[in-house]
Amino acid sequence: KGQQRNRPTMRSALPVLYSFRRCPYAMRARLALAASGQECELREVVLRNKPPSLLQASPQGTVPVLVLPPTPDGAPGQVLEHSLDIMLWTLARHDPKAWLAPTEGTLADMLALISQCDGPFKHALDRCKYPNRYPDADPTLARAQAMAWLQTLETQLAEQPFLFGTHTALADMAIAPFVRQFAGIDAGWWEGQPWPRLQAWLAQWQSNPLFHSVMHKLPAWAEGTVGVLAFIDPNMRCTSTQR
Repeated sequence: KGQQRNRPTMRSALPVLYSFRRCPYAMRARLALAASGQECELREVVLRNKPPSLLQASPQGTVPVLVLPPTPDGAPGQVLEHSLDIMLWTLARHDPKAWLAPTEGTLADMLALISQCDGPFKHALDRCKYPNRYPDADPTLARAQAMAWLQTLETQLAEQPFLFGTHTALADMAIAPFVRQFAGIDAGWWEGQPWPRLQAWLAQWQSNPLFHSVMHKLPAWAEGTVGVLAFIDPNMRCTSTQR
């Protein structure tokens, strides 16, 4: 399940996570970091006013971004710019909930499903949620495409409570933030769809203490200040403290 984590004694030895609370990509990264008990300095970003240090670390300016500590010889630490890379990095170090070891299927199977979520489903989701951004797109077609993929999840949940077996795994935690976003477009419509297993799966995920532990509202981080020490409790009862 990965090596037991080491708790650094100095804030400078911690990875720095640039995040935005409502972003589903940042959400999945925080979930994995919290589940693995990986301490971080969490910097909540205002996307319309991105801090220079974020842009210096990752010029594309999207979140999440995880900046690892400098190497022992003083070289700059690695920068992880993709949420799935952050999830895999921290779970490879410590995976107490066996997210990388589903009871059905393989890690490769999970990554393939996540790729469908991040590709075709996210494409359709954006055109459903933000029709004004895509005036040339047909929102009816986009909804139909999203619904078709969600039906595959409903079918996959027919024989098991989670996407890949009897316990929560990487795919559940990586995909649920995007299903949550789709469900939130029109909650009444969502509740009326013939997806009882998918609806129950999402409701269970949203009631998970781990989810609530990474959704605390934090003040925007200001350049030159210290961020929030986060993900310090392996039991996930409280995963952020202001310092």
